[in-house]
Amino acid sequence: MGTGRLTGRRDQEATVPEASTAGGSGGSGAPRSLAEALRARDDAALSTLLHARPDLLGPVPGDVTQLATRAGTRASVVRALERLDRFTLQTAEALAVAPDPCPYPVLESLLTGEEGTTGEDNGARAALPRALGSLRDQALVWGDDDRLRLVRTARELLAPSAQRPSSTGLGPTVAEATSGMSPTRIQEIVAAAGLPATHDPVSAVSALTGLFTDPERMSALLDEAPAEAHQVLGRLVWGPPYGEVTPNPTAPVRWLRDRGLLLPTTARTVVLPREVALHLRGGLAHRDTAPVAPAVAAHREHRPQLVDANAAGQALAALSTVEELVKSWEHAAPPVLRAGGLAVRDLKRAAATLDTSEPSAAFWIELAYAAGLLASDGEADERYAPTPAFDGWCELPPAERWTVLVAAWLPATRTSGLVGEQDAKGRTLSALGPDLDRSAAPEVRRRVLELLATLPEGGSPDAEAVLGRLAWERPVRGTSDLRTRLARWALIEAEVLGVTGRGALSGPGRALLAHKDPAPLLAPLLPEPVDHVLLQADLTAVAPGPLRRPLGDTLAVLADVESKGGATVYRFTPGSVRRALDAGHAAADLHAFLKEHSRTPVPQPLAYLIDDVARRHGHLRVGAASSYVRCDDDAMLGEILADKRSAALGLRRLAPTVLAAQAEPTTLLEGLRAMGYAPAAESLTGDVLVARADAHRAPARSAPVPVPDGPPVPDATLLAAAVRAIRAGDLAATAVRKEPAPSTGAPGELPRTSAAETLATVQAAALTGSAVWIGYVNADGAASQRVIAPVRVGGGFVTGYDHTADEVRTYALHRITGVAELAEDQV
Repeated sequence: MGTGRLTGRRDQEATVPEASTAGGSGGSGAPRSLAEALRARDDAALSTLLHARPDLLGPVPGDVTQLATRAGTRASVVRALERLDRFTLQTAEALAVAPDPCPYPVLESLLTGEEGTTGEDNGARAALPRALGSLRDQALVWGDDDRLRLVRTARELLAPSAQRPSSTGLGPTVAEATSGMSPTRIQEIVAAAGLPATHDPVSAVSALTGLFTDPERMSALLDEAPAEAHQVLGRLVWGPPYGEVTPNPTAPVRWLRDRGLLLPTTARTVVLPREVALHLRGGLAHRDTAPVAPAVAAHREHRPQLVDANAAGQALAALSTVEELVKSWEHAAPPVLRAGGLAVRDLKRAAATLDTSEPSAAFWIELAYAAGLLASDGEADERYAPTPAFDGWCELPPAERWTVLVAAWLPATRTSGLVGEQDAKGRTLSALGPDLDRSAAPEVRRRVLELLATLPEGGSPDAEAVLGRLAWERPVRGTSDLRTRLARWALIEAEVLGVTGRGALSGPGRALLAHKDPAPLLAPLLPEPVDHVLLQADLTAVAPGPLRRPLGDTLAVLADVESKGGATVYRFTPGSVRRALDAGHAAADLHAFLKEHSRTPVPQPLAYLIDDVARRHGHLRVGAASSYVRCDDDAMLGEILADKRSAALGLRRLAPTVLAAQAEPTTLLEGLRAMGYAPAAESLTGDVLVARADAHRAPARSAPVPVPDGPPVPDATLLAAAVRAIRAGDLAATAVRKEPAPSTGAPGELPRTSAAETLATVQAAALTGSAVWIGYVNADGAASQRVIAPVRVGGGFVTGYDHTADEVRTYALHRITGVAELAEDQV
């Protein structure tokens, strides 16, 4: 057994030397721990590891041993496994059920099957070096090809057990399944299997394992099995390997159980040992291996011009939808729930306003929120309202407004598709509420677009092919299918936003994916805003395209939107005309506005409608008494008093032309309008109050920050600095001292020398220009080991080049616990 030199108590992978096996030590140069394997890597290989697993850099490891320790922690290994493609994960799973250490040919046979049993190779043999190289790069596998070792934490996570089934469908080994079995029962199994009797349970288990792993003897044993026994084995061979049995099992099950081909785990449960399953499978660890990523091909071909035109139409509709949504919250701002988010009734109201489904409305609400167009106002009675950024957004050209939306959509982690579902505590997730962030969403969204970008222009794939490719790149572990759902939502959202058209990536979508400004590509595809409408005799107006902003804003007050599409249809009603009069427009202004902007004559019914509403508008005046009604026509006031519907308003006549009411002015206005009248509000001075659109605005606030999916990927500069720091720290931690004295301490501990010895050693090193190893305790009491090259010693301080920090530093001599010279080959 090799021992190696330990560098302190770190994790098991980093410090415990691997025991030699019957296969030998693998050569004198073979690494005996993960730390040794990492130490043997060059700087480029360490940079590759840190780039693939950036969580190892928080903070930068002090040396290679600390790096190995961190690389073997459960959280880091789980994160690394979740980022493996399907075949690389299958390779790791095969190593988890293989002997430890595992020779390369054994691993290859687990993925390709025993020679002559699997037929034509599906590419696993050729793909294995790539998969194994990826596992090595990420420090999940170490060792030479004749002694491959899976990191112990990964083996524990991937190895099958009763509590944690594996995708391999394999059960425990014979040794694991018989670990709690009585020696007498083991002897009975050995005897029934035709093996020589032995009184040593370990030898008996070893003999049974040898039988099950010997193809010839195993085939001969199975030839003796009843036909029904083969059916039982066939149901368990590909998993799950556990089966229930009755207290009095059938004869085939008894035959298998007596010979150890099925081993009991409980009084009513048996398991198929791993060695038996592998023999029945022909040596395969998986039923189906997937060495090659599924291709994503064009399912349909469209002309690129058609794709871009369709995407432009969707983009224009998206702008109209967002603008309509946000404007609807200007005067009717919905309240914020106590727990945060939007109430269900307000979501339903938004869906009705947009004439769409609730999931779609939730998407548009979240998009406006992500773009910073909506926010809570932060008042005591907190409500959601447009932000000042919305006003600036409305003034932008359409293509730039679209760019703002998609630039917020692509990196957003808030996931509207989860609205209406329940969290782990059974609480319903609401739009704009907490717990909607999913850190994987941006990566999945971008990957979906990247797959679409690989197709020829105008090519749209089958959605299931895209989902299958993503499932291969990041296979689902456990029961969560979030990534698949995120991908489905990404395809839908990209289409309704106009990033794709007819399922194919549009030109502006490609620019967005390439981090370019898509506005110049989208602008020529959008129709020019028009400055006119077509009035019709049925009290409707048709806008043959997007309207210029002053015209569109005024028409939105004067009429209600009836339908949308390539042309927008507006309908004039008494309520919409009254709304325009309430906003301060006179009847003459409305007639002039329609005459100026209509390409057709103003229909007589529309002119009559405006005049009729204007004639009655303001005939009644409402003020505060609590409130009052004033009218020059005392007969009309008498009519109101006689109407039973006015009872709830608490009206009484104060004068022939004045009624007092107990209701508030706003309630009185609404009540009279419900009765068919058209009252106007007046001020304390008797002037008509104009209800101008002084819309409620939330304070200026930044858009929500996406939740990162783990630490950011380090750049080349950070990687180079981290590798230098790790190398320097490793030099300090593993330096071999010259003529170590007993007071120097054990390897991995701080050196101990007297003050006189410390001063003499660093002065000598400064004269000779050599490096020394020191132990240092800073002002906070943190101890560290460093390799320094002293340059100047004096005044109680030593100044020198610190190899660990890669810079010149000054250290107080009284804080140096000890010093030791380095061996010649360490300098």
